[in-house]
Amino acid sequence: MSAMTAWAVAVGLAFGSGAWLVVIRSPAMRATRFADRVAPQLRTGRPEARLLEDAGEPSAFGPLATIFAPLLRDLLVWVNRVNPVGRNLEDRLGQAGLRMTPTDFRASQLVWAAGGFAATVVWSVLAAGLGTVNWFVAGVLILVGTVGGYVLREWFLGEQVQRRRRRILSQFPAIAELFALAVAAGESTTGAIERIARTAEGDLADEFKLTLSGLRSGQTLSFALRAMSRRVDLAAMGRFVDALTVAIERGTPIADVVRAQAQDVRDAAKRELMETAGKKEIGMLVPVVFGVLPLTVAFAVFPGLSLIDLSL
Repeated sequence: MSAMTAWAVAVGLAFGSGAWLVVIRSPAMRATRFADRVAPQLRTGRPEARLLEDAGEPSAFGPLATIFAPLLRDLLVWVNRVNPVGRNLEDRLGQAGLRMTPTDFRASQLVWAAGGFAATVVWSVLAAGLGTVNWFVAGVLILVGTVGGYVLREWFLGEQVQRRRRRILSQFPAIAELFALAVAAGESTTGAIERIARTAEGDLADEFKLTLSGLRSGQTLSFALRAMSRRVDLAAMGRFVDALTVAIERGTPIADVVRAQAQDVRDAAKRELMETAGKKEIGMLVPVVFGVLPLTVAFAVFPGLSLIDLSL
C-alpha cells in the first residue's frame, strides 16, 4: 500500500466517522425520554425562569463535556455496564484527593483509551506509508493500545492514592504536634482543627479543612473525625481518630494522646526506613557478586596467568 492510499484510507475513516456521528445524533434519530415528555406538565408555577437555574457542579472537561455530552453519555452507559461504578471507586477518588465524580473518571479513562487508539493508528498509518506494516499485527497493536490506555488510567489512580498516602504519613507527626500544642494552649478540639485548617498546608491539612466544613454544616465531632478516617483510609489515622474520640468521651488529656500517636507514627516511619535499607542492602549484593567481584578476581588472577604463560 502506497502512502497516498494510506492517507486516503485514514481521511475516509475520519469522514465516515463524522458523518455517522452526525446522523445518529440528529434530532430525528434521538428518542425522546418519558421524563422529557412529562416535564412540561410538571413544571408549573415556577417563580423564576429556567435560564436562572444552577447548572450544577462544573465538569472536569469544561466546554468539551457540553459539546460531546450526548456521545459521552452513551459511551459512559456502555462503560458502566462493563465496569460498574461502585462505592469503591468513589472512595478511591477521595483517597487520591481528586475532586471529580466517578462519571468524570470513566470519561477520563475513555480519553486515555482514545489516546492509545490514536497513537497506534498513527503508527500503523506511518508504517503503511513505508510499506513495512503487517495488518494483523497493526490490528492487535491498536486493540492493545486502546485497552492499555483504559487500564493505564486505572493503574495511575492507584499510584495517586499511594503517593497521597505517603505524603499524609510524612505530614502526620507535624500536624499531630500542632494539634497537641493548640489543645495544650487552651483551645478546644474544634478550635485546634480550625487552627490546623487555617495555618497548615498539604494533603492532611486539606482533610482537616473538609472536617471543619463538616463541623460547620452541623455534623458532630465524632462523625466528622470518622469521616476523615474513612477518606484517608490509613491505619495510623484510624488509631488517631479512635484515640481522640475516646479521649473526648472519657475526658482524658487530649494533648498526651495526640503526642503518643505522633510518636508511634515516627517510630513506624523509622522501622519502615530500616526495612527498606535492609532490602536495598540485599539488592546491592547482586551487582557486587555478579559484577564487581568477577572483575576483581579477573584483575587479580590475570597478571599471574600472564607470567605463567611467559615462563612456559
